[in-house]
Amino acid sequence: METIKEKAARGIITDEMKIVAKEENHSPEYLMKGIADGTIVIPFNKKHTSLKNIKGIGKGLKVKINANIGTSPYHMDLKEEIEKLEVALEFGTDSVMDLSLGSILKRVRKEIINKSAVMVGTVPIYQVGFELSRKKKNIEEMKIDDFLDVLREQAEDGVDFMTIHSGITLEAVNNMETEGRLLDIVSRGGAFLVKWMKKNREENPLYTYYDEILSILKEYDVTISIGDGMRPGAVLDSTDRGQIQELISLGELAQRAWDAGVQVIIEGPGHIPLNEIEANVLLEKKLCHGAPFYVLGPIVTDIAPGYDHITGAIGGALAALYGADFLCYVTPSEHLKLPDTSDVKLGVIASKIAAHATNIVRGKDREWDRKMADSRKRLNWKEQIELSLDSEKAREQRESSEIGEENVCTMCGEYCAIKQIIEAEQGQ
Repeated sequence: METIKEKAARGIITDEMKIVAKEENHSPEYLMKGIADGTIVIPFNKKHTSLKNIKGIGKGLKVKINANIGTSPYHMDLKEEIEKLEVALEFGTDSVMDLSLGSILKRVRKEIINKSAVMVGTVPIYQVGFELSRKKKNIEEMKIDDFLDVLREQAEDGVDFMTIHSGITLEAVNNMETEGRLLDIVSRGGAFLVKWMKKNREENPLYTYYDEILSILKEYDVTISIGDGMRPGAVLDSTDRGQIQELISLGELAQRAWDAGVQVIIEGPGHIPLNEIEANVLLEKKLCHGAPFYVLGPIVTDIAPGYDHITGAIGGALAALYGADFLCYVTPSEHLKLPDTSDVKLGVIASKIAAHATNIVRGKDREWDRKMADSRKRLNWKEQIELSLDSEKAREQRESSEIGEENVCTMCGEYCAIKQIIEAEQGQ
């Protein structure tokens, strides 16, 4: 079976390309060329039969957002995870990643895939690590077949894109340790692999057996999201030798995936100060030949636990402005606990605002803002509420007002600037 990447390379326009082209106001030929070049991806595993809201990610397209959900070994509730999925979908996420750990992780993944109309991603090594622990084994005892078996299982379930940390190498780890960091490794998958490498004194098996990994991904047309296991977890560790060495490897791995007919997303940091975001996006685009860039946040300061949906939205808006394509949301519970449904809602809304703000600059989604401005000009509160990203919140705020006049708010009352101009135009 040919992958969408291989079809694009042969000049074939697929139904998925037509769907995305229509949504993005591009020609199907534009999508085909972008997929052939590797600057655009359409993650779509044909076994994900509930995927109706097909999206493209990459050059010239709207900025997309992702919401992470999933259980932990300390809190496993399938019903709650489905509620998180429904909330994320309600507020406009373009994808979800199931990061589940715990004894029900397989059930959770299958239910999420069955009920998700948007693309679903996973991080396979999480399941590998958990299953080894159930056998009273450590991650350092992982064999490559342990990983490949999970990879195939998740692909068979219908996962559309997978984070795989093949770019962590002995050289990158050595560079990081030689330079020194405040916070070492903060990627869970990255930490698993560094432990394995140190114990076995061998190269990262996901790098060594990369061709075998690509073979399975190609079979199911799963997009690889090459993970940034060396990403900084503190703003003062950003853009160091370990991170950049891994990024160089990601460029090499991207080319190998393209040569194998597999679509590629590149993952990026992490915790980065504002003034380094543009350089990080530029480096990714240069070293990885324009592959779509998927960023966690970035989080621009480390001092706001409880408000990291805001620190992430600030960084995400800037990253997207400079060319990032895909924003992974950050919730208020980041660094503190497993997100609940409320956290998911706030995380999606914050990330959606960041993406939408950049889409306006890209000349996309402007009609939404035009309609809101028109409603405000007419003091049509009902329309304003309906157009709001969170209509329920807007309605609650409006209804909490104690002012008697229906066409003004408690901020300005009779001194409302819009009202005054309307009255002036009407000669009152």
